[in-house]
Amino acid sequence: MNKNLPAVFVILATFFTISFITNILGPIFPELIKSFDIGIALAGFFPFAFFAAYGVMSIPAGLLAQRLSEKFVMTLAFALAAIGSLLFALLPSFVFAMVALFLIGSAMAFLQVAINPLLRKAGGSEHFAVLSIVAQLLFGAGATLSPIVYVNLADMSQQSGNVLNTLVPAQMSWLSMYWLFAAVCIVMMIWGAVTRFVGGNDEQKKSQAYTLKESLALFKNKVVIKFFFAIAAYVALEQGIANTTSLFLEQVHGLDAKQIGAGIVSEFWLMLTVGCAAGLILMKLFDVRKVLAWFCIGAGISLVAAIFGSVEIALLAFPAAGFFLSIMWSAIFSLALNSFTHGHGAIAGILCTGIVGGAIISPLIGALAQVSGSLQLSLLLLFVPLGYMLHVAYTSKPIVNNHTIKLFAKRSPEQEA
Repeated sequence: MNKNLPAVFVILATFFTISFITNILGPIFPELIKSFDIGIALAGFFPFAFFAAYGVMSIPAGLLAQRLSEKFVMTLAFALAAIGSLLFALLPSFVFAMVALFLIGSAMAFLQVAINPLLRKAGGSEHFAVLSIVAQLLFGAGATLSPIVYVNLADMSQQSGNVLNTLVPAQMSWLSMYWLFAAVCIVMMIWGAVTRFVGGNDEQKKSQAYTLKESLALFKNKVVIKFFFAIAAYVALEQGIANTTSLFLEQVHGLDAKQIGAGIVSEFWLMLTVGCAAGLILMKLFDVRKVLAWFCIGAGISLVAAIFGSVEIALLAFPAAGFFLSIMWSAIFSLALNSFTHGHGAIAGILCTGIVGGAIISPLIGALAQVSGSLQLSLLLLFVPLGYMLHVAYTSKPIVNNHTIKLFAKRSPEQEA
């Protein structure tokens, strides 16, 4: 299979863009509460609207991609994201915010479904593993950069003499990010539209052509269901931490949500990126189930320290949690696909639907915080998805185990002779 480098660059840029847009919700969460004058419980529906779109749109996106093309799905997705961003920027009210976030979430679901098979086709199957690592690193880079850009762009919007100052209301400086998102999505839509993508042959397309009924039938498989909930648990844990860190530091420790909270969220994503590199080494030395279990335990210790420790400990423990979350998505995905001999494309579509887990955790944390009056107590909910992933690590029985390097292989008598 010939490599298509122009297409590879577009796809890798798309991974960065998805993360750059998705992971702004955590840093701006306290500002959303202030701007719309709502409580934590109601504010939890902002991430709900965004991530619920994954549960609704992932399977339809896959069906659309196989009947038309992944390129069409990408173009449509960036158009939807641009429309949603402009809607948010132009009509900043609670109702329109929910609609806009659902549109943007739908676009991200479409992109997630389209870009992984496209990356394999464009880069060549023999290079797919390496390119996937590059994609994950760019995903982490987008999440790390997003809060930094937000802080600087919000400050710029409050300065007179620039375009943003006229577009963004004085008390809603965070809206400047959605003007930026709209511009980025339009650029990506044009870039993707003029780029030539390679396509699979007819046999490949036929083998991947699942009907809606066949895709939904996979939900009857106990192993698929097990890993569907594992993906939902991971995204719930990831977004639960990212979306509450800034608010937690503001309400519990009295720190500035924009200047300090956004910076800690950025460090959380940076450590998640660093953890990917460390995880790659560990997965070449140990069984992936062991690595997943170790990182779950490490994440649990970090969360306890972040929630109940001093302000100094919290500023270190929240980013540390990001380090331990780093390999969970890849570990769960690989264990899931390696538990089956065929149907990997359809199974991957079901797993992506599990991203809806990010929609559930924030409203639950907000509701518990509202009832109990304690954000610290409500964050204990994060140990439920963490515990489930630890259970998956100990009970998974993949057909194919990950390849490991045996540093101290036992020599046979013939070799010793």
